Order: sequence, then structure tokens, then C-alpha cells
Amino acid sequence: MKGDYQDLVDEISALLGAPATLENRDFRLIAFGAHDSEDDLAMDPVRTRSILTRQSTAAVRSWFEGFGIARATGPVRIPAAPDAGVFRGRICLPVRYRGIVQGYVWLLDRDPGPAPEALEAAMEVAQRIGVLLAEEAKAGADLSREFLAVLTAGRGWQQDMAVASLRLALGAGAEGLHAAVCVAPWAGEAPSSVPGAAAVCVVPADAAGAGGPAGQDRLAVLLRLRSPDAMGPALTALGRLLPRPVGTVTGQPGTPRPAAPTGTRPGPAPTGGTTTPGGAARTGGANQTGGAAGAGGAARTGRTETGGGAGRTGAALAGGAAGGGRGSGTGGSVGGVSAGVSEPAQGLGELPGAWGQAVAAARAAAAEPRLGPVAQWAGIGPYRMLGALPAGPVDDPATRALLSPAHRELARTAEVFLDCAGQAGRAAAALGVHRQTLYYRLGRVEQLTGLDLDSGEDRLLLHMALKSARLNG
Repeated sequence: MKGDYQDLVDEISALLGAPATLENRDFRLIAFGAHDSEDDLAMDPVRTRSILTRQSTAAVRSWFEGFGIARATGPVRIPAAPDAGVFRGRICLPVRYRGIVQGYVWLLDRDPGPAPEALEAAMEVAQRIGVLLAEEAKAGADLSREFLAVLTAGRGWQQDMAVASLRLALGAGAEGLHAAVCVAPWAGEAPSSVPGAAAVCVVPADAAGAGGPAGQDRLAVLLRLRSPDAMGPALTALGRLLPRPVGTVTGQPGTPRPAAPTGTRPGPAPTGGTTTPGGAARTGGANQTGGAAGAGGAARTGRTETGGGAGRTGAALAGGAAGGGRGSGTGGSVGGVSAGVSEPAQGLGELPGAWGQAVAAARAAAAEPRLGPVAQWAGIGPYRMLGALPAGPVDDPATRALLSPAHRELARTAEVFLDCAGQAGRAAAALGVHRQTLYYRLGRVEQLTGLDLDSGEDRLLLHMALKSARLNG
């Protein structure tokens, strides 16, 4: 397929007497003609970056799209803009199929420009490119049956057979680097094309072996990756599947960090610190003196709170950056929809496990405001382990009463306290209550649960129960 694109690009270059480049609708380079010009302006920064990195920046894309190329049905002339790194004007030939833009052919403009009849002939070639791009996108959608079989097959020979069928259908690309993506909940059919996808399918709510909570359909995407570092751009494109465009996982090179989306899921509100289930002493910022008897009858007096602990690194994912911390009242998902992404894996042998990671990450993104709406499995912390457990309500006898609707505020208090590593000062500040109020509530928690919050194991049990309840809520 790549050779076909190159031949067609070379044909356009010959028709117009200028080197052409072909990019898909997401400005990813597919093919380019040879540059034999000695003119220094023939390779301006924008064109050089496109060829060397095989992609353009979001700013470049936005600038060119401002000239209406996504809506155009014929050649579009774009003037030079040295301040933007565009030293030479461009001619853009939109590549369309049945009215839908599939990509763009780019040429450097010159004076005099190509004759109208040459441009018309070049547009005919662009239409042939559009057919190829559309067929390639459709091929990924046509693998939905094989892809779904891998995600829902039972362990053992059935799963091995399903993976073998998908590997055969994908051909040489099957041995490349992939990541699994879960978008949930999903209504309707799978999209006709997803940028960078090798296969797409909808996993029905009642599908056996698909993992995750029952009662909701999920969209599954098998992403092709050129390298682990390519995850950021891939997720930026994937974010367009959500109700409104979102950014991608923070910590990825060159990825945006948009403001947090608003939502409805209430959440606890610790400020900083690393979540430490169990065993963490109630130590923190200031020297604690005075104080009333705490939970379980142990007086929290004279405790020195030292060291605030490490901050959350890599915790905030798309939409959960500045202003979107916990306690802000913002939800992790956009319009109730969230997405999870697995770790990159070579080939298809680990695809079932990667799907499990993607489902767990999507559930975590929906549960935790700081993680959504697009969460990567590596960044969901304790939910990596909790997400591997069967989905369902928490029913531990010690925490059953605390998790009832009647004690929602106490449960939230306990979760914030444990998220703050047992540091009373930080927990009280995060909750917006007086320290004595916090101690009173913690005492009530211990009475309801029979747990001792000075015991590391009891803290671990309570923290796991609270996080599991959030994950399955």
C-alpha cells in the first residue's frame, strides 16, 4: 500500500513539476517526492519537520486548517508566513473520498504557478489516493470480527486461535508495536475510521470474557505505534472519540495539557502527597499539640508531623491538570465517557492482557477525577491491582456499614485521610473542616468498622475497600 502512495505522489510531482508530499487527515506524513532544488527556501522549517519527524505540530495543523482545507474540494493556495516558519507559499490538494477528507497533498507554490489543466489532472490523482486511504481505513474496521474474538475468547486454545486469525488478517503489521484502548460506555456502531488504528470493534455489554463492569458496551481500538514515544500523538488523535476533544496523558513528550473538564462525580480532596494504603504514620506538616482523643481512643497529642512526602508524579492525566484536582467537584470523564490505554506491546501475543489493562484504566479514569478522561494503565497507581479483580460491589463485613449511603460523608473523610497518608493536618485542610471534627469522624469510622486506624493492616483493608467502591460505583 505504501508503494502505491509513493507512485501516486511521484505522479503528481511530475504533473506539476514540483516535489509533493502526502499527509493523512491528522497531518502524518505518508509519502513525499524527491527534493533536488538548491533553493534554501524549498525546505523551510515546517516542511523539514514534516519529513524528518513524519508529523506536524498541533500549531502548524491549526494554522493550515484555518485556510479551510478540510472543507475545500479543489486546490487551496496558502501564502507564505515567515513568522510561522512557512517561508514559501503552499498549494494544498485536498484528498477526499465520497465527500470526506482523507488527507492532503502539499506542494510549494511558485510564480508562475501550475497551469489550471495541470492542477485538474493532479486533483484526479488525489482522488485515487483518497480511494486508497478510505479502503485502508475500512480494512481496519473490517477486522472487527477477528478483533472482537480475541477480546472475548476464553483462555487456552480458543484465545490462541483468535489471536492467530487476527495476526493473519493484519499481515506483516501484526508483529509491530501496539496498544489496546477501551472507551466506555459506548453507544452505537464503531466509527468508520480511527487515526492510527489497526482494528476497531464494539464489545457488547454481555460479551463473555471481555472484562470490566457489566451493563455497558465498550469501544475497543487496537492502536498501531511506531515507537513507545509515539503514544502521545496517538492518544491526542484518539481523544477526538470522546464527546469533546481532550488532550492526552501528561508526561508524554510534546502533549498538551488542557484544563479539566467539568463533571458530576464527587470525590475526596487531598492536596498533594502520595497515596499510601496502610502503614503510614499520621505525620505531616506541623507539630501537633493539644488535640482530643482520636479514633479508637488513642490520643493524637504531641505527634510531630514531619515531611510532606513526595508529590503525585504522573497522576494527572488528560483533563486532570491545573485546576482539576480532587475535591474540585470535577469528574474524571467527559460526558460520562472515559478511555483507558494499555502499555505498548510488541506483536499480538499479549493483546488479551493489554485489553485488561485498557479496561482497568478506563474504569479508573471514570472513578477518579484526577485520572480522567484518558488514563494510561501505567499511571493509575493502586487501580492497576484493583482493576484486575472481578467487577462488582464491595461486600467486606468490616466496611459494609461505612459504605452505605447513610455514611457517605464518613467514607469520604476516611478516604481523604488515607489518601493524605494519615496526615491529619493535610486531611482536615483538604476536607475544609477543623482538626477536631476530623478526629471525631475518624472515631465514628472506627466504631462502624471495628478497624483500628493506627494499624497498618486495618488501614490497608479500609483503603482498598474505599477505592474498590469508587472503582465499582
